[in-house]
Amino acid sequence: MKDGLQVVRIRRAAAVSVTAGAMLATGALTVAPAQAATAPTIVAKGGYVMNNANGSGLYSKAANTKRSTGSTTKIMTAKVVLAQSNLNLDSKVTIQKAYSDYIVSKGASSARLIVGDKVTVRQLLYGLMLPSGCDAAYALADKFGSGSTRAARVKSFIGKMNTQAKNLGLTNTHFDSFDGIGNGANYSTPKDLTKLASSALKSSTFRTIVKTKKYTAKTITKTGSTRTMPTWENTNTLLNSYSGTIGVKTGSGTEAKYCLVFAATRNGKTVIGTVLASTSASQRATDATKLLNYGFARLG
Repeated sequence: MKDGLQVVRIRRAAAVSVTAGAMLATGALTVAPAQAATAPTIVAKGGYVMNNANGSGLYSKAANTKRSTGSTTKIMTAKVVLAQSNLNLDSKVTIQKAYSDYIVSKGASSARLIVGDKVTVRQLLYGLMLPSGCDAAYALADKFGSGSTRAARVKSFIGKMNTQAKNLGLTNTHFDSFDGIGNGANYSTPKDLTKLASSALKSSTFRTIVKTKKYTAKTITKTGSTRTMPTWENTNTLLNSYSGTIGVKTGSGTEAKYCLVFAATRNGKTVIGTVLASTSASQRATDATKLLNYGFARLG
């Protein structure tokens, strides 16, 4: 009887061995998957990250909460300009004293444009997006708005910004300024700004501008001579600190705190996102870096 039990045990062991071998051969027996990436903690009050290829969300923190956006507003300013029919990027705009006075009165960020100089639309876009020039934003709004007065043209341009927002389905976004220095009704959300940036990046001109670290414009003075402007440096520090960064725009303000719309491409995959209301310029970059790392980890 003892020998009979041994035979049964041997047969059972052999059966288990054969079954396990079959499972290994077919791939049915697999190692447990690696632990999924852990969502990071960010200081910013709002954040959103998506896969730019298909618009799927990868991270969300108060992503649909409306907040002041600071100069990330200028993404839409640039988009409206670049959407103009028959746009000539080399057409010239004469810098008006009103633009300079506006900068002084608001204590706003400036591209240091000189009154009377003739500056191309292309140069104004660089002045808008790199040093975040509110004087460049004013010049573009004055140039591309419609109306017989500057006030009417600016109002018209802001109207175009809101029309673009509606067309893009940005239901939690509204603009009441061309530069983010709002009048109480300039707001968006992390998700809306991310979608806006994704759309703007479809323009090759926009892509070229927002990934540029430094740019030196040569303008034409009142007397017709050439002026070499002080070099504009991009306020987006991720261009220097995060490999693969392709843009997009910083923002700040008393109400907005510190904001950043960001995008990076690695191994053919693009992650794009936004942080709003972080606590400092360095912290918004840290927040964005965490979200980019997490986004790429999610994409694998």
